[in-house]
Amino acid sequence: MAEENQVPVEKEASLETIMGLIVNGGNAKSSAFEAIKAAKENDFETADAKLKEADNFLTEAHNSQTSMLTAEANGDHTHVSLLLVHSQDHMMNAITFRDLAGEIVDLYRRLAAEDK
Repeated sequence: MAEENQVPVEKEASLETIMGLIVNGGNAKSSAFEAIKAAKENDFETADAKLKEADNFLTEAHNSQTSMLTAEANGDHTHVSLLLVHSQDHMMNAITFRDLAGEIVDLYRRLAAEDK
């Protein structure tokens, strides 16, 4: 009976990749939000560092996604689950939020320069 509850190794690897997308996407979004908060306080050094940090998290997520796409292209089809769809949604939202955060930081930077 215990063997019935075990997850196949292939599924574990896929689950690990999916969770990596969710975690890295969430971390990227958090870092981007911290960049906006820093820029609001005219701390552009921190804002730039947080945007770079968000980019690094997105790179990690993108690498995971690319490995899944490569496997799919090579005939190793991934079962599409709600968790997989959720991970893709997380990543796309993080990318959009990071792009918007960059624009907001730039606006705060421009406002700060005009105040000088």
